[in-house]
Amino acid sequence: MERNSKGKRDKTSARKVVRIPPDTKSVVLGVTGSIAAHKSAELASLLVKQGHEVFVVMTQDATEFISPLTLQTLSKNPVTTSFFDEKENWRPGHIELADHANLLLIAPATAHIIAELAHGLAGHPLAAIALATRAPILLAPAMNGKMWEHRATQENVEKLRACGVEFIGPEEGMLACGYEGLGRLWKVNDIAFRAEFMLARQDNLIA
Repeated sequence: MERNSKGKRDKTSARKVVRIPPDTKSVVLGVTGSIAAHKSAELASLLVKQGHEVFVVMTQDATEFISPLTLQTLSKNPVTTSFFDEKENWRPGHIELADHANLLLIAPATAHIIAELAHGLAGHPLAAIALATRAPILLAPAMNGKMWEHRATQENVEKLRACGVEFIGPEEGMLACGYEGLGRLWKVNDIAFRAEFMLARQDNLIA
């Protein structure tokens, strides 16, 4: 009986701590439920090639567009999709990710996640990380043009900008819904470049 109890204690105490090498930046890449979610695979690959430690956090809707396994393979780290993932003691918890992040990048960012962040909601790991982290936040919106231009979305964007959140895009073009307008995800290479710029800017501020 005592042995079983001890075994249980050992198992629960084995929770992995996120350890980032001192010369490596940690990027939390948030992926939300947009048709553009498949482009997050290329973005994760680019960030890894730039020498960063990448932790992908997906909303449940995002998993309908791209497999967590794909992003786990490309990022070389476990992917978080739910608070319940943290029951597996080898996964870094969402607060650990928030604390260790040098940048939170959400690409694509839907109107829904923008609204959640603007109102401080934390119903899933990605929103909770955004609320808890003190790292810079970069959002790359992707949605229907009418949704982007809607007064509610624009008010949410302005509210987040006032809190220091940065945006890249969206750009104009043919959208997946069949409309042409402002709402396409910005070019992946440019998103990776902006992320790199924001990480370098932190180093300059610290120096």
